Amino acid sequence: MRLKMWGVRGSIPTPGPDTVEFGGNTSCYEVRAGETLIILDGGTGLRLLGQSLLREMPIEAWMFFSHVHWDHIQGFPFFTPAFVRKNTIHLFGGLNVSRTLEETLAGQMDYPSFPVHLSEMGANMTFRDLYEGEVVTIGRKQDVRVSNARGNHPNGVYAYRIDHEGKSLVYITDSEHYAIVDPKLRKLAQGADVLIFDAMYTPEEYAGEVGGGPKTGWGHATFVAGCELANAAGVKQLILHHHDPLQTDAMVREKERRARELFPNTIAAKEGMVIEI
Repeated sequence: MRLKMWGVRGSIPTPGPDTVEFGGNTSCYEVRAGETLIILDGGTGLRLLGQSLLREMPIEAWMFFSHVHWDHIQGFPFFTPAFVRKNTIHLFGGLNVSRTLEETLAGQMDYPSFPVHLSEMGANMTFRDLYEGEVVTIGRKQDVRVSNARGNHPNGVYAYRIDHEGKSLVYITDSEHYAIVDPKLRKLAQGADVLIFDAMYTPEEYAGEVGGGPKTGWGHATFVAGCELANAAGVKQLILHHHDPLQTDAMVREKERRARELFPNTIAAKEGMVIEI
């Protein structure tokens, strides 16, 4: 299994001199599980991934959305492979009581917000709304297993686990943690090789001691919560994800340093980084 990071920032893209090291694009990860191409979230990093996929076309991809807040879908209208006939894209998202995943993505591209509607994209696209706890088997060989659990975020969020040939990767974004480690997320992450975790805040930022008021109820966590989950679930490597827009490269490096004191095998997600699992 191979992981590549295309977007690691949270809430809004943050281009500029203070974010060039870790990157300013919002959430998007590429996972290669054998021959299967999996995309986790469609933030602005998805545009860059799309450009890199042009040399591989025609492609078949399996795309999983954690939820449909802007920073996780805003790259989809600029995903070039979705406009190319002969490409096939399977899109998955958590079941939403108000709108399906297809309706939400179409709404983002509806007039007057965008000039091209979802229905005008050329690729063959299939949509699947997942129930909590549902397990799907994907890939041309049907040899990749993707399971999910609900996290703690306004309007809902899904965390995903990808298993392939004895290797495992867990993606938990936009999920707030309270007094104890969330038992559902602990179960999902148990024994994983890699855990990508929303460590948007430092404890001081979360409490409102710095960086504005308290962030309680905003649906994000701290690096401390990520380390607690990593230790409780016995994961091998922790990746701090969804860096706050206000965090400069120096601040992310400091967050990474502090996290390593709690869970030594920790790295901060960095745009362009590749990890072989």
